[in-house]
Amino acid sequence: MKGRRLFTYSGGSVISNSEFIWMGMPNTIMKMFNKSIVFGLVGITVTDRYAGVCPIRGSSMSPTFNPSLESFTDDYVFLEKFCLDKYKFSHGDVVIFSDPTNYKERCVKRIVAMEGDYVSNVNGAVKVPEGHCWVEGDNSAFSSDSRTYGPIPLGLIRGRVTHVIWPPQRMKKVDRRIPQEGFAF
Repeated sequence: MKGRRLFTYSGGSVISNSEFIWMGMPNTIMKMFNKSIVFGLVGITVTDRYAGVCPIRGSSMSPTFNPSLESFTDDYVFLEKFCLDKYKFSHGDVVIFSDPTNYKERCVKRIVAMEGDYVSNVNGAVKVPEGHCWVEGDNSAFSSDSRTYGPIPLGLIRGRVTHVIWPPQRMKKVDRRIPQEGFAF
């Protein structure tokens, strides 16, 4: 057999070069599979416990997120979850939380009042109860927020938004600004 390399393996059989390459292939595929499983588990752990990336849809937080109605891309934000350890939130934080009326949906709003603060609304003044916060969208005309469903439990919060990371021209740190209207007093 001119031009073909033959190998002998521990079983004593003679195999060709192409057969030899294929024998190592399942081992290589298995190693790649194992590594991808490990990276996947690490990735899930990181996004579940420490940080994540979330798309922001809608105009309730405009101009902070999705400032242009003509834009066809959503803003993507970095979500930090270390604040969930002891509910370390403050006035002006932008948070993502489970909608109190539909737990499968996520909402993004700004904290305007913390427990013990008073908030004025159409029904007069409301005191934010212990373990709750008052959230409102930056674009109040298009926002369903605490003015609709009242204060939200801190346990519904999934994390604090720190940065816009997509689209590239909008990459920036999200400011912790207190609303000008003075919702809390």
